[in-house]
Amino acid sequence: MRQQIYCRALLNDRILIADLELVIVAFLKVTKGTFAGQMVVLQGDRTILGRHPTSQIVLEDGAVSRHHAEIVQENGCFFIEDLRSRNGTEVNNTKILGRTELRDGDGIRVCDHTFEFCLKPDTDSTRKKLFIRTEPVAPGSGTVDDGDDGKPPSPPLKPTPTLNSEGSSVLSSLEASSTGRGLRLNVRSEVKLRAVLDISSALGRVLNLNDVLPIILKSLFKIFNQADAGFVLLLDPDTNKPVVRASLCQHPNDDEVPISMTVVRQAMEQTQAILSADVLGDRRFRSSESLTDLKLRSLMCAPLLSTEGRALGVIQLSTLEVSQPFTSDDLDLLVSVSAQAALAVENATLHDAVLNQRDLERDMEFAAQVQQGFLPSQPPEVEGFEFADYYMATFHVGGDYFDYVRLPDGRLAVAIGDVAGKGVSAALLMARLHTSARYHLLSSNSPAMAMSSLNAEVAGSGLGFRLITLIFAVLDPKTNRVCIANAGHLPPVYHTASSGNRFIGMTESGLPLGVLPEQDFHELTIELKPGESLLFYTDGITEAMDSKEEMFGKHRLMDVVELPHATVKSLVNSLMKSVDQFCGPAPQRDDICVTALRRVS
Repeated sequence: MRQQIYCRALLNDRILIADLELVIVAFLKVTKGTFAGQMVVLQGDRTILGRHPTSQIVLEDGAVSRHHAEIVQENGCFFIEDLRSRNGTEVNNTKILGRTELRDGDGIRVCDHTFEFCLKPDTDSTRKKLFIRTEPVAPGSGTVDDGDDGKPPSPPLKPTPTLNSEGSSVLSSLEASSTGRGLRLNVRSEVKLRAVLDISSALGRVLNLNDVLPIILKSLFKIFNQADAGFVLLLDPDTNKPVVRASLCQHPNDDEVPISMTVVRQAMEQTQAILSADVLGDRRFRSSESLTDLKLRSLMCAPLLSTEGRALGVIQLSTLEVSQPFTSDDLDLLVSVSAQAALAVENATLHDAVLNQRDLERDMEFAAQVQQGFLPSQPPEVEGFEFADYYMATFHVGGDYFDYVRLPDGRLAVAIGDVAGKGVSAALLMARLHTSARYHLLSSNSPAMAMSSLNAEVAGSGLGFRLITLIFAVLDPKTNRVCIANAGHLPPVYHTASSGNRFIGMTESGLPLGVLPEQDFHELTIELKPGESLLFYTDGITEAMDSKEEMFGKHRLMDVVELPHATVKSLVNSLMKSVDQFCGPAPQRDDICVTALRRVS
């Protein structure tokens, strides 16, 4: 979906490699709605359409769900998926049930809002970006040539540096943040400039530290011919302990890179670059046998500082030749290189974090698809009755659960439950509850017996104490009776035309599942008359909070039920609309699940 054109320019002795990228842009053209005719560019991998202010495309319409649908970009293709909205999403006048691929010209309908999905090339010159190229570059283009200039090849990397905790004589220091004075290239200026360009090119092309850090060391050895050993040390982000990430020795027979942790610690703690002209001649080291064994004569160490000024690690070079010590000019140049290296370290760290987060989000999206596979895709069809439901997890996955189970004798079981907690752990337990509940409903004669056997299984499962509330309601269409068994769940609402609305089953309710292994559950049986309904819900409804942390409560729930509703679906929609309006911009704090049934004849 993209076309690339490469070009190169030599500007002020710096090699610039650019990628002029012809990008295929996806956007939505509003064909009906408040902003008809406008074009909305789809940016990023995920675009959510909904009424909530956190959506990328906000549709201020009461019929639109908070998070109604999302458009996902994967491998150059675009897909749309309905997020279990109340009124559904259509593509080309067909209601979608799962993830659907979008093609140029497809029509999308979200309630009263319609869009046209479009793809077109974007030739705007502002969409140029630096070309990050990973394949080898021809000699002379600014990369390390590893000896092609007639000099011996770069020395090999050494795997095992030695850390030494003794001190070092500091004869000179330089503030690591004072890199604005420029580079002084009085000696071997062409070689130094070439090596610095090598480092800049490497840092701009590679985001993997294991690849870029050795290139930095090899380039530094070209700048400083007297260097015998060098290393890059970074703080481990998890343990905050120093770890040598790359090292280099000038002599292939050397087994270790000498490291003085005293110098390293001082460079990092004081954020100063350190120059020691003669380590062995320093009186502070005369009593140190370990530093004498290291045989260091001159060294310089520059900290790698983050954009906030925090030390990420150091670059250190050392020499064994007393006749060729490092100078202040050398230290100045090393500080400039360390500033570029520190930026590369930060970029690589952020890049790894983005990749990990993207992998996690993809895993969670897949988990959400798996969990939705456990939930009914649509309400059941039973003659003389109508059903409606709504489900929304706080995160990608949740612990609320509902199901419809057709029993062999023609009855229909409605189950709704709530596993304490949110996220992955609650979702895993919900998946197990889904399977076990179906088994016990199909193998028991009554909802109370099914609940008792399920409770014994949960109590002996070894899962530990996790609060699980659950309701089984078994409808017999032949007698219009509903038999209810409740394991500590919120009481259902019984709507009648004659005696009003009321919560039912409080006295018959038992304890949550798993509390007592041998608990017996009681049943409540009611006969539904035409127009009467039952509403089941989780505490995501009653405990929903507004910005002032006031709860929605059972009284507001009852106020919604008491309003006239033509269908049970309109009852559920009115309830969710009332909850949304009550919460306003406040985030959803708990999973939400609602099921309802009504006798129509």
